[in-house]
Amino acid sequence: MTGATGIWKTIEDAFFSLLEKLLVALLAGMVVMVFGNVVLRWTINSGLDVSEEMSRFFFVWLTFVGAVVVARENAHLGVDALVARLGDKGRLVCMVLSDLLILFCCAVFFWGTHRQAGINATNIAPVTGISMLWVFGVGYFTSLGIGAMTLARLIRALLGKVSETELAIFAGQFADDSQAAQLKRGLE
Repeated sequence: MTGATGIWKTIEDAFFSLLEKLLVALLAGMVVMVFGNVVLRWTINSGLDVSEEMSRFFFVWLTFVGAVVVARENAHLGVDALVARLGDKGRLVCMVLSDLLILFCCAVFFWGTHRQAGINATNIAPVTGISMLWVFGVGYFTSLGIGAMTLARLIRALLGKVSETELAIFAGQFADDSQAAQLKRGLE
């Protein structure tokens, strides 16, 4: 990596590192709020309503932000029984078709989030009083994040810039632990 490519890779790595830290904070917040509520209910027969509501919101954010992080690592669940039996050309065709389907789903998800934004903006959470757009608006982030990564891979595939290693990972095949580690760090 040289020049602008190296800089963008560094920015991307820093961004996803920040997202992973956010996921840890959301999960830790959920654990503290739920455990705290259990202790309060057990000891003084009362709990904090705000912790129930916020732990639900944290779970929504955790799920959708986590989906973007997992998409970068190409680690979503997939059925690779057929793709693993195909050669590189067949895998490439399957990759392009699946990427087109993912882009369609991202577009529908973005459109649905946009259509619901007005309703969610006027709905107020009963305990915290925050706009529900802050909760369900995460659909914008998820659809754009997954969509952008998928579009980039689709463009690379159509330009013939997808490596055999990336095709093997797409088919669920790893030659050794270093390829699995590469998947964890994200594809180059």
